[in-house]
Amino acid sequence: MNSSVAEVFVTPKLFDRIVASQQNLIAIETANPAEVLAQFRMLALRTGQSVYYWQDETGISSLRDREARVPGSKRSGDALRYILQSPQFGVYLFTEYAENLRPPNVHVLRQLARTRATNSRKVVFVGTKFRPPEGMETMFDHITHEQVTRVRPRLRDGRWVA
Repeated sequence: MNSSVAEVFVTPKLFDRIVASQQNLIAIETANPAEVLAQFRMLALRTGQSVYYWQDETGISSLRDREARVPGSKRSGDALRYILQSPQFGVYLFTEYAENLRPPNVHVLRQLARTRATNSRKVVFVGTKFRPPEGMETMFDHITHEQVTRVRPRLRDGRWVA
């Protein structure tokens, strides 16, 4: 009997890797973006980290407090400009981004990629197949999440086997 166990991908170790990255633009490729987003929400709730999520209909909102929204950030270009100008540390997640990786947003992404500050802002694109804008491949830190299906261990001949 096989039983799949939900794998925890978004851990404090992964969060630290994102924050410590030399790049401000990060791409997480995963087969299940919704699950990764839910895990980021749990991490934000448990640790109190500044993690935000952008959506077309609501703009930028905090994953800790869904009611905390950034006014005027519904359009992706406005959201990226807000992130660029924000003096606060934060990790900003985008899952619906394919249409938004074109000019004039590419210009703002290039500015974000070049920004070097102690209170860095990280823009994280979470999706199934991430394609960076042309000429920006080296400006992204790529992280791949491969779903691992775990099998419950069982006892066979006095030994636990998976």
